[in-house]
Amino acid sequence: MRIGAHVRSDSDPLGSADECGADALQFFLSDPQGWKKPPAHPMAEQLRDSDKTVFVHSPYVINLASTNNRIRIPSRKLVQQHAEGAAAVGAAGLVVHGGHVTAGEDPEVGVDNWRKFFARQHEEGGFAVPILIENTAGGDNAMARRFDALARLWDAVGEFDAGFCLDTCHAFAGGENLVDVVDRAKAITGRIDLVHLNNSRDEFNSARDRHANIDSGTIDPDQLVAVCAAAGAPVVVETPAEGQASDIAFLRERLG
Repeated sequence: MRIGAHVRSDSDPLGSADECGADALQFFLSDPQGWKKPPAHPMAEQLRDSDKTVFVHSPYVINLASTNNRIRIPSRKLVQQHAEGAAAVGAAGLVVHGGHVTAGEDPEVGVDNWRKFFARQHEEGGFAVPILIENTAGGDNAMARRFDALARLWDAVGEFDAGFCLDTCHAFAGGENLVDVVDRAKAITGRIDLVHLNNSRDEFNSARDRHANIDSGTIDPDQLVAVCAAAGAPVVVETPAEGQASDIAFLRERLG
């Protein structure tokens, strides 16, 4: 099992991964709060040639479900640009949050917006790398917080080979029990391509996305280990940087 960490994008990502003992890594290609096209990564060749498994996380501003053209249309363009950038660094996938519609809007419109995006791209030959839709922690109108909503989303995009990224903090904060979360996620999506293994600073169903290191949050560390073991997918910790090496060492020891 490949175990790694989300590392800084404005430094040497491979060096940062080595420092915390990671054999997988994830990073942003550009400002996670910005709309600019990602620049070519200066270490693209080294990343492609590395024996580490690479993932790219898309900017947080992306919302493919939005009914607002000024958000949805730039979001589509940015996903395509980041998928191309992810392919250039040899990434195994691009992580994209499920997004949301606003209060009073029909969530089915958001689901349909996802489907239209995938269908259009499928007709044009697909994405440069797999798109891994990530479950999110909060919002009553989110596309991928509650698993009943996730099921509706997958009914719309599953046929286009959409991938899935399971975030443990998001699931816990979103009100999904971790005891059987892998089985329930696979029953919906048929797959788990990546696990974001994060503890939570807040209580169950808090709707708050605040990550903690494995040994310092409100989720039992044994439960986090069990999720990793059941998922059988690469694992990336998005925990506070000062504890990432310990998090990785703990998981590697417990998972063999």
